[in-house]
Amino acid sequence: MLRGPDRRVPVHTLLPDHEVRALNERFENTTPQEIVRWALENSGIERIALASAFQAEGTCVMHMASLIRPDIEVLFLETGFHFAETLAFKEQFADRLGIAVTDLVGAYTVEQQDAEFGDRLYERDPTLCCEINKVRPMFEALQKLDAWITAFRRDSSPTRAKAPILDRYELEPGRPMLKINPVANWTRRDTLAYLEDNDLPSNPLYDLGYASIGCAPCTRMRFEGEPERSGRWAGLSKWECGIHQREAAVQPDRTVVENP
Repeated sequence: MLRGPDRRVPVHTLLPDHEVRALNERFENTTPQEIVRWALENSGIERIALASAFQAEGTCVMHMASLIRPDIEVLFLETGFHFAETLAFKEQFADRLGIAVTDLVGAYTVEQQDAEFGDRLYERDPTLCCEINKVRPMFEALQKLDAWITAFRRDSSPTRAKAPILDRYELEPGRPMLKINPVANWTRRDTLAYLEDNDLPSNPLYDLGYASIGCAPCTRMRFEGEPERSGRWAGLSKWECGIHQREAAVQPDRTVVENP
C-alpha cells in the first residue's frame, strides 16, 4: 500500500503559531469573503492557489477569489474518471469567471493504470487509486506553494468536523504551508444562498440527486436521510481521498445523523 506521513501534523507555518490561533478565533465570526480577501491581499503570502473539484462550495469560493484576484490559479485534479457533466461544467464556469485552471494529472493514463495495476483499481483498492490520481499530483503541485485555499465544510462529513479555518499543514518534514478553509463553518444552506444571491450555476449532477460529486466510478446518488458524502466510496469505510486527511486504518462509521 502506498502511504505517506500524516500531513495534518501541527507545524510552524509562514505565520507564527500565535497569529494563526488569533486569526482562527477572528475568522469564526467573519465572512468567507473577508477570509479570502485576507488570504489574497493581506496575509503576505505570495505563492498561493485555489484547489477545486467544481462542486457547489468550490464555485462559491472561486467566485469570491475571482472578484479579488482575477488571475488566481485554480488547481483541478484531472483523474481521468470524472463525469462528463463535471468536465463540461468546469469549462463553462471557468470561462464565465475568466479564471485560469491548471489540470493536475497523475503518472498514469487510465489505460496505463489498467495495464500496471489491473482493471478497475478503484474497486479493488480505491485508496491506492486515489493516491495515484489525486494525492500525488496534488502534493507535487503544492510543493510550489506556501498556501492553498479549499472549499470544504465541517458539517459535510465526520472527518472534516473539526477542521480549522486556517490549518497548519506539513507536506513533508520541514516543508510547512497553510491550508485556508474559508467556508469551513458554512452549512449547505449557506452555499445554496450564495449561489442564488450571485446568480451562479452549479454542476447539473446535483439536479439528478448527487450531493457530493467525485470520480464517476466511486460516486453514487445520495439516498434520502443519508449524510452528504455518503455517495462517495459507498459501501466502504472511506470518507476521504487522502489529501485533506491521510487515510486511517479505520475511518468513522458512515451511519451518522443527517446534517441540518
